[in-house]
Amino acid sequence: MFHPFLLKKNITEITVEELREMGVVGLLLDVDNTLTAHDSQELSSAVADWRETVMRAGMRPLIVSNGKKKRVQPFAKRLGLPFTASAAKPLPFGFWRAARSLGLKRRRCVVIGDQIFTDVLGANLFGVPCIFVFPMEMEKTRFFRFKRRMEIPFLPKKIYEENKELN
Repeated sequence: MFHPFLLKKNITEITVEELREMGVVGLLLDVDNTLTAHDSQELSSAVADWRETVMRAGMRPLIVSNGKKKRVQPFAKRLGLPFTASAAKPLPFGFWRAARSLGLKRRRCVVIGDQIFTDVLGANLFGVPCIFVFPMEMEKTRFFRFKRRMEIPFLPKKIYEENKELN
């Protein structure tokens, strides 16, 4: 339940070919530390290019965030993407709403996110694969530092060692 389908250093390493091999079209994307830094409204040029590439390839990204609407809506609007806020991940309801709003069956969706206990667990509970990406930057709060340490046993040792500076 806590193991992702695929691990990547960041979202820009996910290729259209990999997504096509998975048979997915709907990309259910986390925001904080997946698309942008925590609480940021800015999108890096690399992530913007990746978004354009996947959209040109016919993929349909949608933001699924536990963040409140006032956090998620401006970011989604800037990107021109639909969104589901207050998703209550890891519960599957937000993912279900997102897939339904895209008009897609679960088997045509993938979750992409940076947290084992929300994105990965939620994707597995929803019955779709999850691509885990390492966080763009480490959060500063005790809660997040504790949560990140609890994720370590679920990451392959080699991957964890390569990304140790993020933990």
